Amino acid sequence: MAQVVADRRDIDFVLHEQLGVADLSKHELFRDFTKKTIDLVVSEARNLAVKELLPFLKEADEQGCTFENGEVRVPKAFHKAYELFREGEWIAMCDEPDWGGQGMPSTVALAANNYFNGANYPFMLHNILIHGAGKLVECFGTPEQKDTYLKNMYTGKWGGSMLLTEPEAGSDVGALTTKAVKNDDGTYSITGNKIFISSGENDLVENIIHPVLARIEGAPEGTAGISLFLVPKFRVNPDGSLGAFNDVVCTGIEEKMGIHGSPTCSLSLGGKGECIGTLLGDENKGMRAMFVMMNEARLHVGMQGFANASASYLNALNYARTRVQGKAVEAPRDSANVAIIHHPEIRRILLTMKSYTEGMRSLLFYVGYLEDRIKTADTTDEKSRCQGMIDVLIPVAKGYITDRAFELCSQGLDVFGGYGFTREYPQEQLLRDCKITQIYEGTNSIQAMDLLGRKLMLNKGEAFKTLTEEVQNTIRSSKGIDRISGLADSLDHTVEKLVEIAEMLVTDMGTGNIRQAFANARPFLDVTGDTLMAWMLLWRAGIAAEKLDGNPRKKDIHFYQGQMKGARFFINTVLPVTRGKMEAIRTGDMSCLEIEDAEFG
Repeated sequence: MAQVVADRRDIDFVLHEQLGVADLSKHELFRDFTKKTIDLVVSEARNLAVKELLPFLKEADEQGCTFENGEVRVPKAFHKAYELFREGEWIAMCDEPDWGGQGMPSTVALAANNYFNGANYPFMLHNILIHGAGKLVECFGTPEQKDTYLKNMYTGKWGGSMLLTEPEAGSDVGALTTKAVKNDDGTYSITGNKIFISSGENDLVENIIHPVLARIEGAPEGTAGISLFLVPKFRVNPDGSLGAFNDVVCTGIEEKMGIHGSPTCSLSLGGKGECIGTLLGDENKGMRAMFVMMNEARLHVGMQGFANASASYLNALNYARTRVQGKAVEAPRDSANVAIIHHPEIRRILLTMKSYTEGMRSLLFYVGYLEDRIKTADTTDEKSRCQGMIDVLIPVAKGYITDRAFELCSQGLDVFGGYGFTREYPQEQLLRDCKITQIYEGTNSIQAMDLLGRKLMLNKGEAFKTLTEEVQNTIRSSKGIDRISGLADSLDHTVEKLVEIAEMLVTDMGTGNIRQAFANARPFLDVTGDTLMAWMLLWRAGIAAEKLDGNPRKKDIHFYQGQMKGARFFINTVLPVTRGKMEAIRTGDMSCLEIEDAEFG
């Protein structure tokens, strides 16, 4: 049977053969998540995704969201799916059961999200925003705030959003103008306008809880004076029932290129002077609180982009196997036409998509696995070591992966030819929907600046060093496997050059050549991502080689051989280009800084 959305065999490979996630059940925290349970969770997620979410992907895109008299209605099919999500307790998969969660490992939740987002990620945006807002309450809320909001959010009874962006304060959050004035009872009166608010208003839930960034009267300018507040759509009475409308008014929704099923709202706070919020965390520490949640949010965005690419690849693969067009390039003129998968160019595209999507899956799941290791680690040193690697990997998992995912969605459309450009097939929607993942939760240029400006020297460079040591550990073990020793040598050479380039850029920043260094931030993100992709693929190939040298099941032989060829293709065709990009960084052409404004045209 043809796979759709995600390759189950590959998911199982990463979970059980590459990461050994079932071993987490040896720890008390995850004792219930044996291999059997993990497989059951993934199967249930796949069934829900394929049977309930995927069938209305196109319908929801065409229907979109409607806005009338301050109210937003989402596509009709979302309501049934949302109830199924609530019943299955999928919104807070990794969180405490006492608050409505399932307490599962992050790695397993990522496998479920691979299916959910690949099937219908505009729908999933509603759930992700609820969880992100709830997580802020869990981490920074008072006992009273947790009792009031948390279980209602994690169970999906109430919704959530994130109110950061304003018309004149996008990436520069410190320029926001939303104000908070303290009242005698300790609450705050909030006034301001926010834009680009996903799920800021919708008809899926009875109440929406908005974490809002605002500046208290008299607070310092810039990000140092920003605080975080909880602002519900409807106030909550002491007995938990809904009270008065809280003067949070939706003034419109955006007409967008993609994700039509997710309403992107403009909200007015306190237009009538009646918007009341409560402080979440400490005064003037709002940005610090938001950054605590950025890892989760950006990992989710990486998953969104990747899941679209994964779905696009499988669609393209299935189509290429059945679409008969043209003769084989080496065949006589009177030969029968063949399926396009036999054409060399299509095979190159498909192997490109295969190698990238499999490397992406391993990298994203690996970040989740590091989060699980933090929860089960015995020492603070081990926790710190894993957290450092997560911090370095996040801009790659968000920035690099979504950049490549958009390219893969474009290639997936190409396989369909002219049909791919029509709405008869899902490829064009996957491409449209994928684009925003490069832009929101910090544009990918910001991810590149984060990697270079903050993460490269995190913990005095130890976090980046630890990550490269992990790569080198895989290289050393792979050099002992005849089938892949040459690939290990190639990656070894690439890692050495990456470390040299990183040291050069750090020196530039330390000697005042900051603009020169940041002109290379995006290329540095690209070469770092390529190197980490090659690491994941080499790691996979090492496992596959050992399996092939043993006595694998007949049905697994093709899978393992595919791992070998995917790694060989990527390392032999992508890494030489990567090393060329590193040389371009080393050369340091600064035309982009030297060109005068008028010279642009």
